[in-house]
Amino acid sequence: MERARETTPDRPRERAPEPALELLVHGVGGATPEKMLNDPRTVRITGDDTAAVYRRAEDVDAERGPVDRRSGPVPEAYVWSNLTSGDGTRALWLLLLPFMVVNLAHWMRPGARGRPRAVRLYGLLVRLAALTLTVLLVAAVCEVALDLTAWQCAGTPACAARHSWLGFLAATGPHDGWWSRPGRRLALAAVLPAALTALLWYLSHRTWSAYESQQPLVHAAGPEPRADRTALGRPGFWYGRRLVARLRAAHTAAGLLTVAAAVAAPAARFDRLPGGPAALDTLGRLLEAALVAAAVGVVWVVCRRGRSEHRLDRALDGHLVHRLPPAALALLLLSLVYAGWERPHWRSHGRLAGDATFGTLALAQGLIVLALAAVAHVLYRSDPAPRTVLRGLAGPAVALLACALGGVMSGGVSQRVADWLDGTKTSIPGPPVLLTWQASVIPALLAVLLVLCGGLGHAAWRLRRAERAAVDRDYPAETKDPARTRRIAGARVLASLTDRGPLVVAVTAGTTLLLGTAALVGALSTGRTPAGAADGTPALLHGAADAAQALGSWLIGLGFIVFVTWGRRAYKDATARRTIGILWDVGTFWPRAAHPFAPPCYAERAVPDLTWRMATWTRDTGGRLVISGHSQGSVLAAAALWQLAPSERGRVALLTYGSPLERLYGRWFPAHFGPGALSSLHREVACWRNLHRLTDPIGGPVRLPGDCGPEVDREPLKDPMAYGRTDRHPLPAPVLGHSDYQADPVFAQERQRLLARLRPDVPGPRPTGGPPQDGSGRSSA
Repeated sequence: MERARETTPDRPRERAPEPALELLVHGVGGATPEKMLNDPRTVRITGDDTAAVYRRAEDVDAERGPVDRRSGPVPEAYVWSNLTSGDGTRALWLLLLPFMVVNLAHWMRPGARGRPRAVRLYGLLVRLAALTLTVLLVAAVCEVALDLTAWQCAGTPACAARHSWLGFLAATGPHDGWWSRPGRRLALAAVLPAALTALLWYLSHRTWSAYESQQPLVHAAGPEPRADRTALGRPGFWYGRRLVARLRAAHTAAGLLTVAAAVAAPAARFDRLPGGPAALDTLGRLLEAALVAAAVGVVWVVCRRGRSEHRLDRALDGHLVHRLPPAALALLLLSLVYAGWERPHWRSHGRLAGDATFGTLALAQGLIVLALAAVAHVLYRSDPAPRTVLRGLAGPAVALLACALGGVMSGGVSQRVADWLDGTKTSIPGPPVLLTWQASVIPALLAVLLVLCGGLGHAAWRLRRAERAAVDRDYPAETKDPARTRRIAGARVLASLTDRGPLVVAVTAGTTLLLGTAALVGALSTGRTPAGAADGTPALLHGAADAAQALGSWLIGLGFIVFVTWGRRAYKDATARRTIGILWDVGTFWPRAAHPFAPPCYAERAVPDLTWRMATWTRDTGGRLVISGHSQGSVLAAAALWQLAPSERGRVALLTYGSPLERLYGRWFPAHFGPGALSSLHREVACWRNLHRLTDPIGGPVRLPGDCGPEVDREPLKDPMAYGRTDRHPLPAPVLGHSDYQADPVFAQERQRLLARLRPDVPGPRPTGGPPQDGSGRSSA
């Protein structure tokens, strides 16, 4: 920091102007520091290869530079894109999509007033729904490996003969051997779902070490007044290490116990038959009792404790984290030994108990979602925030879609593997009947969605006609070009479709619930596939059932192929990987409060980074700071400001542009970004200004109530900035939509006004030499 200018006895001491800093935070899709700072020469001043703060090379020591270099704020860029869209392994996160979606349902709870028990019950129900998804995924792999491959195909000579790699498992033939016993085939096939469970544990543990273990800024001891009504300002909100460790142990144990039950249950059923070995029968009953007891213990761990947000909880439940998965693994090994024991007369036929397993899971998920909807309704009535999506039922709807997505993925894998193993579709029974019913309702669901899209398209066409008149009013002095007007009006209409998202979710969730219930009832009541259940009915009904079953199977197979192909492409193609990274930028902002195997929460690294940077810079320099957030970066900026101490928060200005703070987060996550929370943020920061465009499909106004709204929201920026060719824009101006807000002169004007409104405190002692410090005693250069 520059020292005060030298003085003489007859000349008063003149203090240098205070430094000013603009901390830029990019949005979804990522950005390079060179592009953010508009300079090819950038220097990383603090951070690592994952997330870091950059400056232009000429600004590294700007706080200590000459006075004439302080005419404007020093720009800094916080680059966090590698937290979500880094190397090719991010493409594998596509497989965790249902886990991410159910985790979002946890944070979509309505705001609550005086309902702490209902809030806890809401979180408990979402955690139970998440647990069923883990069991469903592992059960689906067990269906493929144990039932379809080891039990049905390897136990059927006609199917095994078509696959030479199954020869050593075949029940009859020249390669009949030790592994041909049904229990041993099941024990060997159990390696695949057990390995998947271990992989999920490893990925969760690795990302846990990199994300949840990053400690946020700890304020000095003493009570801090909190006027906000959001939990994002609590000390432990971005430090979910303890809960993730507990849930990871419970879900890992649940996966291993699912595999153990799939292996042990067929052997136990055989041993209970008349004339079965008494010793093995007793051992099987004891093993089943141990599995049930362990499953109850897993559910108890999931139900016992939620998040600890009111304090920085550094403790770990070591007795659970280190003992529960090994105990489940021990039961799995016992199950493998028990199933592999010699049973000379045991032969595999029919299916394993897949219908009962998947039917129980589907029923449990449906009941959990209905209970979740009832609790969400109670919470919404206690504090009905305006513009809340689906009147508080967004969380249950999204949880239902997560369960449906998990079912579709499970059914798709099972159906495709069954078709591959049994090309004739006559040698093995195939997948469970329920999965076939679930596939058969997909054409009906798609038909409903096509009708909905048609209605939305018609409404958009009508709205486009109205927007043309609005465009003409916004550019009154221009010579009108019908094609240009249509393009601008079309961009506005497309941007407005974001606000129809709640309708799409409501229709999809409601239709899914009805069709899923029909599929469950049909499968359990008939025990046959839809085409089989329609035997003896009129030809039209039988043909419709047969067509729905065939089309559903093809659609689910096509969807699965597209899913895998997209993931493979993303692994090799950086552009496709960045597209997937955008999805995670939106979906993984929230901590893993419900599912430990969901993609990691990048905000648990980014928010502490921003908080530390703002707190240490203002503390060391006493200067003025504007945090400037675009798109998802504005959400990170708001979350970081809530984490600051009130005295520090009041010395920072906030500039947001293309921000989804109210349009997406305020409506879908009202408990944390509702009107009360955003109003408190406006009161506690020094000043706040928000920029948006009518052509922006993501950003929008903050819509604060009362007189605060116009004070924060500027009227929509013109987009394009010029309708036709002008002296200032001799070439056609593009429709910018969600990008390049800095290109508008209004951006620099609003930033300068925010800096002018800041009242910097008298600075403390400045360092007399060396590079600026990062607040921990280390150089930030």
